[in-house]
Amino acid sequence: MFDFIKKMFGTKTDREVKAYMPIVNEINQHFESYSTLSNDELRNKTTDFRQRIANHLSGIDTDIKTLSDSAKATSNIREKESFFDQIDKLKKDRDKHLEDILRQILPEAFAVVKETANRLTQHDELEVTATQYDMDLAATNAYVRIEDGKAYWKNTWSAGGNEIKWNMVHYDVQLIGGMVLHDGKISEMATGEGKTLVASLPAYLNGLSGQGVHIVTVNDYLAKRDSQWNGPLFQFLLLTVDCIDNYRPNSPERRAAYQCDITYGTNNEFGFDYLRDNMVTSPDELVQGKHHYAMVDEVDSVLVDDARTPLIISGPIPQGSDEQEYVDLKPRVERLVEAQRKLVTNFIVEAKKLIAENIIGTGEGEGGLALFRAYRALPKNRALIKYLSEEGNKVILQKTENHYMQEQSKNMHIADEPLLFTIDEKNRDVELTEKGAEYMAMGMEDKDFFVLPDIGTEIHKMERDDSLSVQEKAEAKEKLIQDYTAKSKRLHSINQLLKAYTLFEKDVDYIIVNEEVKIVDEQTGRIMEGRRYSDGLHQALEAKESVKVGEQTQTYATVTLQNYFRMYHKLAGMTGTAETEAGEFWQIYKLDVSVIPTNRPIIRKDMEDYVFKTAREKYNAVIEEITQLTQAGRPVLVGTTSVEISEMLSKMLRLRGIAHNVLNAKQHAREADVVAEAGHAGRVTIATNMAGRGTDIKISEDVKIAGGLAIIGTERHESRRVDRQLRGRSGRQGDPGSSQFFVSLEDDLMRLFQSERIAKAMDRMGHKEGDVIQHSMITKSIERAQKRVEENNFGIRKRLLEYDDVMNIQREAIYKKRNNALFGDRLSVDLSSMFSSATEVIVLQGRAMKSFDEFRTMSIAELGFDPENLQDNFFSLSEDQAIEAFQVAFMEYYNNKNQKISDVILPIIRDVKEKQGNRFKRISLPFTDGSTHPLPVSADMDEAIESEGRSIARDIEKTITLALIDDKWKEHLRNMDDLKDAVQTASFEQKDPLVIYKMEAYSLFEDLVRKINHDVTAYLAKGNMAIAMEAEQVREAKIQKTDFSRARIHKDDSEGYDDDPHRTGPPATTVEKPVTYVRSEKKIGRNDPCPCGSGKKFKACHGAHE
Repeated sequence: MFDFIKKMFGTKTDREVKAYMPIVNEINQHFESYSTLSNDELRNKTTDFRQRIANHLSGIDTDIKTLSDSAKATSNIREKESFFDQIDKLKKDRDKHLEDILRQILPEAFAVVKETANRLTQHDELEVTATQYDMDLAATNAYVRIEDGKAYWKNTWSAGGNEIKWNMVHYDVQLIGGMVLHDGKISEMATGEGKTLVASLPAYLNGLSGQGVHIVTVNDYLAKRDSQWNGPLFQFLLLTVDCIDNYRPNSPERRAAYQCDITYGTNNEFGFDYLRDNMVTSPDELVQGKHHYAMVDEVDSVLVDDARTPLIISGPIPQGSDEQEYVDLKPRVERLVEAQRKLVTNFIVEAKKLIAENIIGTGEGEGGLALFRAYRALPKNRALIKYLSEEGNKVILQKTENHYMQEQSKNMHIADEPLLFTIDEKNRDVELTEKGAEYMAMGMEDKDFFVLPDIGTEIHKMERDDSLSVQEKAEAKEKLIQDYTAKSKRLHSINQLLKAYTLFEKDVDYIIVNEEVKIVDEQTGRIMEGRRYSDGLHQALEAKESVKVGEQTQTYATVTLQNYFRMYHKLAGMTGTAETEAGEFWQIYKLDVSVIPTNRPIIRKDMEDYVFKTAREKYNAVIEEITQLTQAGRPVLVGTTSVEISEMLSKMLRLRGIAHNVLNAKQHAREADVVAEAGHAGRVTIATNMAGRGTDIKISEDVKIAGGLAIIGTERHESRRVDRQLRGRSGRQGDPGSSQFFVSLEDDLMRLFQSERIAKAMDRMGHKEGDVIQHSMITKSIERAQKRVEENNFGIRKRLLEYDDVMNIQREAIYKKRNNALFGDRLSVDLSSMFSSATEVIVLQGRAMKSFDEFRTMSIAELGFDPENLQDNFFSLSEDQAIEAFQVAFMEYYNNKNQKISDVILPIIRDVKEKQGNRFKRISLPFTDGSTHPLPVSADMDEAIESEGRSIARDIEKTITLALIDDKWKEHLRNMDDLKDAVQTASFEQKDPLVIYKMEAYSLFEDLVRKINHDVTAYLAKGNMAIAMEAEQVREAKIQKTDFSRARIHKDDSEGYDDDPHRTGPPATTVEKPVTYVRSEKKIGRNDPCPCGSGKKFKACHGAHE
C-alpha cells in the first residue's frame, strides 16, 4: 500500500527535486549567457548584486537610522524604550526583506559562481584589471601576481598542506544542494558528491549581504583546509574570507576574520568566542558580530552528537574535598564489586543447573530468576554473555525480565533482594541496595554511614517531640539536613564509582594517555580532547585508574552547542547521514532534511547481515572474509567499535601474515597517511568508526575492475547513521564496492535490544555453534532494534535540552542586560527599571515597619538617600502613591548628584584638554560607594566635552553596571552548579529532578535579578567622588583589557544518561596555548620588491607592519 502511494504522489525527495528544477534551468541559462562576459565583467557582478541588495533595503535602513537618532536624542525613558522596541522589530523585518532579495538574485549569483569555477578549470590563469584589493592579496598569496596594472589569478594553490589544481564545476544536483542550504535546510549528500563545492554557492550568495556567513566544521584541519580550498574562488569574486582557527582567541586577527564576508571555523571556537565576548569589558574587545547565517558541515555530528555538550569557561576556586572523596571510597567500592562478582558466579552456576533440569520459572528457586539476578548484577559479565548466547537462554531471561517489570516494576525488589547493587544497562544506571550499603559500612561505627535518612519522617518525629524546645528542634533539623546533604553526595560518588567499574571499559569507552583519562568518541573513534564525562563520572574513572583526580573549578560562562546554534537567524547543514535523525532536527532546530540525488547511481552491493552465535565465531569469519577479498585484489576497510577490538583483529591478521594498517584513538596521528593508502589493491585497513566521517578513500581503475572497496563491519552500531557512514566510504561517485556486517548474539546491541523473534527463530532452526544465518528479515529486525535505541537516545537528549533551556533563558536575559551596559545606548532604560524595582522593594519594607524613622534609616543605609520630605504623608498615601512619591524624590536626588559630579569634573577635563591637548583619551575617576571594593571608573574626555558633561554619568553607570552584573552572574552560576547536583537526590523522594530544577532555578534567578537591581541602584546612588580632583591630579585611565589568563576552556561531556547535562565535578582544563603556524607560502625578504606591484620594497609597503 505504501509503495502504491509513493508511486502515485512520489517521495519527498522527488517532490523537492521537481520544485527546484525550474530554478536549476534558470541558473544554467544564466551560466551559458555569462560565457560571453569578460573576467572583469564577471567579477564585477558582485558589485552589482550588492548594489541591488542595498537599494532593496534602503527604505527600512533609513527607518532604522531615523528611530536610532530619535532614541538617542530623547531623554524620556518611555519614549526611548518605545523607539528601541520599534528598532528591534524593524531589524527582524529587515532580515525577511533581505531573504526576499537574495531569493531574487539566487539564479544569477549561483551562475556567477559556476562560471567562475568553470573558468578556473579551463584556464591556468585568469587576467583582470588590478585593484587595490588584488594588490593586497598578491602581497601575501602566491596565486595572485601583479604585472603592468593587471592581476593574474592562478588555478593552483595550497590547501591543507597539499598543492591543488581547481578542476570542479557544479553539477545540477549540486545546484539543488546549494539551494537547499540557502533555504535553511539540511542537505544530505552521499560521500564524494562534493559538499565543500556545494557550500560555495550559498556562501557566496549570503556573503553578498555583508551580514557574515559562518561555515562550521568538526575540526580545525577541515576548517583551515576548506577555507584555503574555496578561498581563492570567493576572493576572485571580491568577497573576503578567513578562518578563525588560524589565530589566537581575542586577537585583532581573529576579530578581522569575523569581519570577513565568509568565516570558517570549528564549532568549539565559534561557541567559545561567543562566551568570551560575553566576558569582555569593552566593545573594542568583541570579536563576533551578528549570528546571521551558519552552515554546519557534518551537521549530525555537531547538532546531535555534540549538541548537549556544554562549552565551559571556568576558573579556579579554593581546593575542595570532592576529588579526595572518590579516592577514599575507591577501596570499599572495589571490595563491593568483587563481592558482587562472586554472587554473579553463584547465580550463573545455579541458573545453569536449574535450567538444565527444566526448572525455568520466574519464582524463587527457579532458573529464570537466578539468570535474571545475574543479569541485574553484572550484565557485562563474560560468562553470562556466553551463556545467554546458547539456545533458548535469552528467551528465558526476557520472559523473566518482563515478569518483574510489569505493573511498574512492582515486584522488582524481590529479584534485587540478594544483590549489593543493581545495574540497568539500557539506561546506564547503577543503584546501591540496602544490602550493599550494609556491606560498605562493615567495620565502621556508624552502620548508617551509607544510608540516606528519611527527611520527612524524621522531621515529623521532631515536630511531635514535646521534650525539645523550639531552638533545639531548629538545631536538630539543621543537623538532619546537613547529614542528608553529606550522605546524598557520598551515595552519588559511590554510584559514579560503580558505573566506572561496571559499565565503562578501558580501551573501549576511554583510554589512558600521559596519566590522563581521555574519552573515545563512540561515533568516530577519535580522542575527544578536553572533554570530560559529567556529574563526577570522570573523577570516578580517574580514581579507578589511579591517575590524578581533576581539580575543582567554578564556571564563568557556559553554553551548549545546541543553544548556541539556535541563536542564528538562519541555520543550514550538510552531511551524508541525517535522514535517520530527521525528526530530531525538526523538533529541536526546525531544520528539514532534504536528500539530494547522487550525480551517478550508487552501484555498491549492500549485503544482508551475517549473524553468528558467538563473538569468537564472528571474528574468525571476518578474518576468512578479509583473506578471500585481499586475494581477489580488493582493498578492505574493516570498521570496529572500539580500540580493543581493532587491536585484537590486528593480532589475528598478523598471525595469518596479512599486511594491514590500524587506525584508532591511540594512533590517530597517522590518519592522513593510512587513509591515503586505504584504496590500494589488497590493502587492509582496520579502523574504529573514525573511518566513517571526514575521510575520502579513492580507488584506481584496477581496483574498480576487481570489485572496488570492500567494507566489513564487525558489529552493528546502536545508531543506523554510523553504519551508513561506514558503508558510504565505498561506492563514491558511481564506483563499484560492497558492504557486509558481521553480527553475533554477544554484541552489545544484540544483547540489549535483540527481539525475541530473532532468538526464537534461531532456536527453531536448530542453530548450532559455527553456523551462520543471513536473511533480510533478520537484518530488518536488527535495524528496528537500532531505531529503538535512537528513539531512546533522542528522549535523553530532549530531556537534557529541557535542563539547558532553563539556563539558556536566564543566560539570554543576563547577556542582553550585559550588552546594554557594554554599549550604553540602552542602559538608561535598564537602569530606570532597576531603580524602579529596587526602590519599590525598599518602600514596601518601609511601610511594613510602621515607623518613618526606621524607614528613613534604612533608606540612608541602603541608598544613601534621605527621604525626609516624605515624612508627613508616607503612611497616609496608598501603596502605589507612596512608591511613586519615593521614586520621584530618589530620581531627583540621583540626577542632582550626577550634575554635581559633572560640574566638578567637566572644568577639569576642559583644562587638561586645553593645556595637554590629546595626551589623554580617558581619565580615571576616583568614584566609590565607600565600600572596600572600589571599581575602576573612567570617562572619555572628548565625549564629556561634546555632551556638556552628560556622558560622565553614563560612563560611570556603564562601568558599575557591567562589573556588578558579571560578579552576580558568576555567583549565580555557582549556585546553579550546586542546584544541578542537589536535585539529583529528588529521585530518592519519588520526585522528578527536572521539575524541582525548574522551580528552584526560577527562584534563584529571581534572587539574582533582585540582587543586581539592588546592588547597581545602591552603588550608583551612594557613589561619589572620593577626593576633590585638581587638574594636576588627573591620571590617564589605562585601557582595561579582560584578563583571560586564569580562564580555562573545556567541553563537559554529558555522558547522556544522567539528569545533569552540564557539570562534572572537577572538570578537566585546557589552557589556551599559543599556536605554532606553518608558513604555506614562500617567505618574502624585507628588502625584496613587494609582490603587490607597487615598485616599493616589501618592508616599505605591505611588510611595514610585520
